[in-house]
Amino acid sequence: MSRQPTGRTGARLLVDVLRAQGVPRVFCVPGESYLSVLDALYEAKDSIETIVCRHEAGAANMAEATGKLTGRPGVCFVTRGPGATHAAIGVHTARQDSTPMILFVGQVARADKAREAFQELDYSAVFGSIAKWAVEIDDAARIPELVERAFHVAMQGRMGPVVIALPEDMLTDAVDAYAGARVAPARAGLDEQTADAISHALAAAKRPLVLLGGSGWDEAGRAAIRAFTEANDLPVVLSFRRKDLLDNDHPNYVGDLGLGPNPKLIERFKVADCVLAIGARLGENPSQGYSLFTREETAAKLIHIHPSAEEIGRIWPARIGAVAHVSSAMEALMRSTVKCQWGAWRAAARADYAAFSAPITVSGKVNLSELVTHMSGALPADAIICNGAGNFAAWLHRFHRHRAPHTQLAPTSGAMGYGFPAAIAAKIAHPDRDVICFAGDGDFMMSAMEMATIARHQVGVITIVIDNGTYGTIRMHQERDYPARVHATDLTNPDFVALAASFGISGMRVERTDEFPEALAQARRNAPALIHVITDAENIAPGRTITQLRG
Repeated sequence: MSRQPTGRTGARLLVDVLRAQGVPRVFCVPGESYLSVLDALYEAKDSIETIVCRHEAGAANMAEATGKLTGRPGVCFVTRGPGATHAAIGVHTARQDSTPMILFVGQVARADKAREAFQELDYSAVFGSIAKWAVEIDDAARIPELVERAFHVAMQGRMGPVVIALPEDMLTDAVDAYAGARVAPARAGLDEQTADAISHALAAAKRPLVLLGGSGWDEAGRAAIRAFTEANDLPVVLSFRRKDLLDNDHPNYVGDLGLGPNPKLIERFKVADCVLAIGARLGENPSQGYSLFTREETAAKLIHIHPSAEEIGRIWPARIGAVAHVSSAMEALMRSTVKCQWGAWRAAARADYAAFSAPITVSGKVNLSELVTHMSGALPADAIICNGAGNFAAWLHRFHRHRAPHTQLAPTSGAMGYGFPAAIAAKIAHPDRDVICFAGDGDFMMSAMEMATIARHQVGVITIVIDNGTYGTIRMHQERDYPARVHATDLTNPDFVALAASFGISGMRVERTDEFPEALAQARRNAPALIHVITDAENIAPGRTITQLRG
């Protein structure tokens, strides 16, 4: 006989707390360890949508993408043990990408803990190094307190993920507690004295650069970016996979720092005498393997503003360091505009960007630079572009122009398999916008099972699979370090069009560049759709061929 609780259970209180926080949907793979929460979500289905996924990694990545889009935590539920470890990839991405996210994990009954019970894990130990906070709720009456704290932790300072373990018997305890009210994150501002010091440092500079990155930007902050850089004619660089912070068609935008950046942009950083970094952590990829500066150089020219005190001076000593929310800092700087002009310096950097982002010549039948350039021009400005990791993404990042905020969902963690579930989450959140998943063949197959999620929930995502039959990034490094000794990087792929058709998704095959425009137009008419693009592994990355690497 099934148990019928008499009062409000911990599970129902938890769902009420999520409703109070304005959570519109949760992503999950169902599990017996949180069966009572599934029952509570059944009762709340008119206010909280449940998106059922086919793998916990997909569910976690969808929650992470939701956090990126909204600035509030995306929510994921998974079962204990294997469910939690499958979902760990999404937690790691949320950590490295500074994305607010909450992962709820089922746990064994309280009396069974520390016995290595079926699928038991110590979640504080498992997630301690990648989550901002990992906690287990042993008392149902504390659910509102601890979940509200989780929302604060996820959104405040450097944003990030929180993991909450839920013992299954705790969830069925009867409890009487207030569900709470929607929380708002606390924000640190930039004090007037520091803003003035930054203005004076900029005024004395001959070759300044502004570097923007991180998360938490709102429309007021982005408007302040535009106003501040326009007033001073400052060149603006965007950090790795943060290309949607400023319209790439804006004359002050001069490129991005990441994998395969413009060599001329790197040279500008070498000769810059003032670098104003706001929100960016200046980690391995944007700092080009920590080679972009020396510590002596940053001590003389770096102005570093970040929401987290832990990031100031973590690697790079700064001439001026400040702890402030990115948008608040930008608004404060706008009020103390220095009214200087660096027009020639900015214009030259912009010209370098324009030349670098123009299509290039390749040897194969499909030119990905032309394909991405067409896609960029054919899609509306608010189209959301999603990708995972692989050499295919270098073509996207170099040749696509982001023209509106919240149009890039890409993992700074370099996680393969991210783009497809991220696109699903984006399209569910914005059904009226074009959402494109741009994926490599190896990348796509790591989350291809979520085609079932598209079919179940009728999600109109367009997926472009770039198929060169190899793990491209690893193959590139292999050819560089061990020329002509190809091993473990070749792929055996399905017929992606037929695979899509088996889920009721229309598909098209593209073998020449000139076939792509019609395929994209057809996909936009018939979404969900998949475009299978056959490319040559010889063109391993923009400006690089296997022949050159072997030479």
